[in-house]
Amino acid sequence: MTEPLLKVENLMQHFPVSRSYTVKAVNGVSFSIYPGETYGLVGESGSGKTTVGRSVIRLYQPTAGIITFEGRTISGKLDRETRELLRRDMQMIFQDPMASLNPRKKVADIIGEGLDIHKMVPSKTERAALIGHMLQKVGLSPEHAARYPHQFSGGQRQRVGIARALIMNPKLIIADECISALDVSIQAQVVNLMKDIQDETGCAYLFIAHDLSMVKYISDRIGVLHLGYMVESGSKEEIFSHPIHPYTRSLLSAIPHPNPEIEKRRTALVYDYATSGIDYAKGTDHLIDGTHHVLATPEELKRWL
Repeated sequence: MTEPLLKVENLMQHFPVSRSYTVKAVNGVSFSIYPGETYGLVGESGSGKTTVGRSVIRLYQPTAGIITFEGRTISGKLDRETRELLRRDMQMIFQDPMASLNPRKKVADIIGEGLDIHKMVPSKTERAALIGHMLQKVGLSPEHAARYPHQFSGGQRQRVGIARALIMNPKLIIADECISALDVSIQAQVVNLMKDIQDETGCAYLFIAHDLSMVKYISDRIGVLHLGYMVESGSKEEIFSHPIHPYTRSLLSAIPHPNPEIEKRRTALVYDYATSGIDYAKGTDHLIDGTHHVLATPEELKRWL
């Protein structure tokens, strides 16, 4: 196995609200992403998924932990060379396709902003050709470059966001719930587009979502977050076929089944952390088999297995 493209070790992200209160959004999360791989990050709203993604790309200053990208530590103070490497080789697709696009700029300027900042093209002609090619790659027309974001549908706007990320030819793309605001049919189109682009360019994805069916479809490995803790991680086969943590089991039990007869008999498991008797802070990381990890105390693990 090659060296990981991204390695996150014991990441903590805390937000002081007042002198006496701090929101502990992420608590000791660790995972790694290999070149060309898709790592799915799942969990309920408020579990810390988006915060992890924003900390990795350094939109937030991590409270503690070590983040390594392409062999460089990017969790501390960044020098100019490392900052430029990070901004070139790591890109983000945001959740809201309208809020993440500047309404006053044309699509050509939105997509080409990274090229301009890093001086990656020598002429305006080459810049226009590159933008037109990227629009075609994401299923839009080169003529769309002269339009503004409000002139597009939600799915088309998300394609503009994908084109903006891809034009930098990044090695890692953080997709922060990039399909949650789209219709189901458009979700399938966008995810298939992302898979095709990955096959073509070899980029890696950190795919953040709460739609477990879509995560299973696109991901190679999956991490399950709850209350800022990574409670379980492993390959998608390990997570979906042999879930161990009660929270993971409750998430999987909530997936609707397309067969109405089976759906009638489906029982969703209820997991309440407050009454479960589980203390994430006391749990340690246990390797079950292969890449399957579970956060638990030895007593809890024995009970669940």
